[in-house]
Amino acid sequence: MAEQKIPKVTAKRLPLYYRYLEKLHAIGKQRISSADLSEALQIDPATIRRDFSYLGELGKKGYGYNVTYLLQFLRDFLKQDEVTNVVLIGVGNLGTALLRYNFYRSHNTKIVAGFDQEDSKIGSDIDGIPVYSMNRLSEVISLHHVEVAILTVPLNVAQPTADFIVNAGIRGILNFTPARITAPGHVRIHHIDLTTELQTLIYFLKKFPADEILEEEEF
Repeated sequence: MAEQKIPKVTAKRLPLYYRYLEKLHAIGKQRISSADLSEALQIDPATIRRDFSYLGELGKKGYGYNVTYLLQFLRDFLKQDEVTNVVLIGVGNLGTALLRYNFYRSHNTKIVAGFDQEDSKIGSDIDGIPVYSMNRLSEVISLHHVEVAILTVPLNVAQPTADFIVNAGIRGILNFTPARITAPGHVRIHHIDLTTELQTLIYFLKKFPADEILEEEEF
């Protein structure tokens, strides 16, 4: 299949489909319909069919989707057999929690090192992940072929820290700080604002029935 761009909302849902298909495959399930996926994942079946249509002819009318085939297709499409090494910048409370979590449900994403400026943290390790000083960032990036960093530093140093890690070779930043950091055009930034996400959740809890399936743009 020729490479094509797919909508961002679809791209965000593909890992969700993949994880659920892994569970189905593990219990020996051979096929699944969009209606069954909809019930399990709380995504409208028309949205599921449209998502898969961007990837090609993956199912058959009246049969649904072959679990093994669809799982392998998504594994290849999402490059699940490739391990992506990640570093974390800022080993405070949130940073420490993320190091301990270390994408335990993912087989292809791994935090290989944490970085901090405090002498008391440098040289320690958290669940086997070493913590280094910032001046060793370029060395670790080169050693582990790292392109992605998780940013969990204080607000007042978020932008200068982002500038520093971009200069060291980072091309993707998962930003957990409240700062709306900027970077050159070749660097992709995803902002994770926990306060905003919580406020959004509370809004939907108050405004919509609990059993209402969200529209496509909310996923």
